Amino acid sequence: MVRKAALLALATVLLLGGQSAQAVSDTRPARDVVGGLVAPQGKFPWAVRLSMGCGGTLVEPRVVLTAGHCVGGTGKNSSIVVTAGVTDLKSRRAQTAQSEQVIRAEGFVNEVRGDDWAVVRLDKPLHLPTLPIGREPIGEGRYVVMGWGQTREDSIQQEDRLHYATVRTVPDERCATSYQKAGVALVPDEQFCAGSPGVDTCQGDSGGPMIGHGRHGEWVQVGIVSWGLGCARDGYPGVYTQISTFRPAIKAAVRKLR
Repeated sequence: MVRKAALLALATVLLLGGQSAQAVSDTRPARDVVGGLVAPQGKFPWAVRLSMGCGGTLVEPRVVLTAGHCVGGTGKNSSIVVTAGVTDLKSRRAQTAQSEQVIRAEGFVNEVRGDDWAVVRLDKPLHLPTLPIGREPIGEGRYVVMGWGQTREDSIQQEDRLHYATVRTVPDERCATSYQKAGVALVPDEQFCAGSPGVDTCQGDSGGPMIGHGRHGEWVQVGIVSWGLGCARDGYPGVYTQISTFRPAIKAAVRKLR
């Protein structure tokens, strides 16, 4: 499918120096996102594309939740164009809006060190469904990820159509041991890992959502695509921002942008 604006290329970092939301039980596993399935129009109406090459979710009509590493920092920002309401970015039905202001997690340094979230205020409300964010840490199981990023690590371009796939959570200890071999320490309680053989988010998926089912069967966002080493590499699952850890801070930031 795609991986995040996917990993943020952890590779680049290394070279340079949510009853809580329930695991998805009724979603057909996708074989490859890096590789997944093309989302039909209307399937994920709150998924949005940001012009710098990241994903995001509409959490209020004028507020988008994305990854901290996708934005330049907190403050006024009119440089981001948000495309929404379509799964095909070339569709004439696409809605667009411009950013006005950004609030990024106060403790953000880079995606590998955690605090990888940000919210963006738009210049107008988008008349689309919004996605609630999870209250509790995710449990073991399968969840859905999505994005317009690369469908292969070696791809030279990102996608015009939204892809999605099902991934399984990876135990924290196992994931941490894998990344220690690459010289990276995961941040407990702020990050979690997920992936399946041949399935992962990839470059261009950063900031997009990981979703599960809430207690009433509704979609709830439980994670944000953050980073990883390559795309769908054996032993290196994708790393996601744990929404529940930051829920109070995200809610407070959204209130400031109203």
